[in-house]
Amino acid sequence: MNNKKELFESANPVKALAVMSIPTVASQLILLIYNISDTWFIGRTNDPAMIGASNLGLTVYLIIVSLANVFGVGGGSLMVRLIGEKKEADARKTASYSIIASGIAAAVFSLLTLIFLTPLLTLLGADSSTMAYGKQYLFTTVVLGGIPNILSISMPHLLRNAGYSRESGFGVGLGSMLNVALDPLFMFVLLPKGNEVLGAGIATMLSNYCSLLYFILVFRKVRNESVLKISFKREKLEKEHLKSLYSVGIPAAVSVFLFDLVTIVINRLVTGYGDHTKPLAAIGIVLKLERIPINVGLGICLGMLPLIAYNFGSGNHARMNHFSTLARWIIIGFSTVCTIVFFIFAKDLVGAFIVDGETVRLGVMFLQARCFALPFMMIGYHIVNYMNAVNQGRISFILALLRHVIILIPVMLIMNAVWGLSGLICSQLTADIIHSAAASVIYLKIRKSINRK
Repeated sequence: MNNKKELFESANPVKALAVMSIPTVASQLILLIYNISDTWFIGRTNDPAMIGASNLGLTVYLIIVSLANVFGVGGGSLMVRLIGEKKEADARKTASYSIIASGIAAAVFSLLTLIFLTPLLTLLGADSSTMAYGKQYLFTTVVLGGIPNILSISMPHLLRNAGYSRESGFGVGLGSMLNVALDPLFMFVLLPKGNEVLGAGIATMLSNYCSLLYFILVFRKVRNESVLKISFKREKLEKEHLKSLYSVGIPAAVSVFLFDLVTIVINRLVTGYGDHTKPLAAIGIVLKLERIPINVGLGICLGMLPLIAYNFGSGNHARMNHFSTLARWIIIGFSTVCTIVFFIFAKDLVGAFIVDGETVRLGVMFLQARCFALPFMMIGYHIVNYMNAVNQGRISFILALLRHVIILIPVMLIMNAVWGLSGLICSQLTADIIHSAAASVIYLKIRKSINRK
C-alpha cells in the first residue's frame, strides 16, 4: 500500500500518469480490437444485414457499460477519495458494496432483456432482415452473459482506482484477446454457414466468463494488501457516502446511455437514405473506427481520474491540477493526429471491413465528415472525468445532458431536415464545437472554485 500511496502522492506526475494510463490505454485498444473484430469477421460474409445486427449489439453493449459505470466509476471514485482522506475502512466497504450491487443489477438487466427482447430490438431499429441475427447476438451476450459482462467492466474500475492499473488492464485485454481468438473458431469452424452472428455472440460470452474468473482471482490475491476485499454480508454505507457514489455513478451511467441514445437516433436517420441495410452497415463501421481515438482518450482519462480523486481527497490541489492539464493536452494531440489519418485514408479503412461499393461510399462520406469532431469530443470527455474525480457528479450530468440532449440530437434533426444527408454527417462537428466551448467555461469555473477553497 505504501508503494501505491507514493504513486499518488509524490511520484513524478508524468511517470504517475504513464503508470496509471498506459495499461489502461493498452486494454482499451485491445477492447477496441475485440469490438472491431466482430464487425470485421462478420464483414467477411459481405452481408450488410449481419453487420447491421452487430451494430445493434453495440448499442446494447453501451447500455451494459452504463450500468457498470454506476458502481465502477461511482464506487471507484468514492473509494479512492476515501483512501486519500485516510478512511480505509469506509473505502473497503465501498468496494465490496459496489461489486455486489453491480452483480445484482446485471442479473436484473439480463432478465429484462430476455422478457423484452423483440420490442428492444425493434426500438433499436431492427427490421425483418436484422431481427433474427440481433436476437442471436443479444441472447448469448446479454441474457446468458450479462453478469460476467457487467462485472468485467465494473471490477477493473475498482482495481485501477486502488492503484492496480496493470492488473486491471491485463484483465480487460485478456477477455478481448480471447474473444478475437474464439470468433473465427465459432463463426467459421464449429457452426454451419449462416450462423456467423451467433458464433460471434458465443465467443463474446465465453471470453467474458474467462475475464470474470481472472478478476475474481486478482481480488483474492490483493485483498490483504488493499481495500479490495469483497464481503457477501450486507455492507451499510453512510448516507453521505451512498449519496456521493450515486451522484457520480448515475451521471456516468446516464452519459453512456445518452451516447447510446444518439446512436439510436443516427441509426434511425441514416436508414432513411437508400437501401435500408447499407447506411446502417456504413455508420456501424464508422462508429467502430471512431473508437480508436475515443478509447485512447478514455484510457488516459481513466488513468487520470484516480490520481485527481486521491489528491482532491488529500487536499493537494496543485498536483491535482498538474494531472488534469497534462492529460488534457495529450488526448487533444492524439485525437488531432487521428483526424488527419481518418480523412486521408478513409476509403482504405472502411474498405477493410466490407467490399460492397455503396456501403464503402457512404462509410467514407460519414468518416471524413465526423472525424473533425474528435478533438472537440476529447475535450468534453476530459472535463466529464475531471468532474467525476472531484465529486461533481451533478455538473457531470449537466454536461452529458447538454451535449447529447440539448445540443447534439436537436442539431442532428435540424441539419438533417434542412440539408439532408450532408447536414446529418456534419452535425457531429457542429454540436461538439458548441459543447466543448460551454464545457470549458464550466471546467475553468469549477477548477478556480476548488483552488480558492
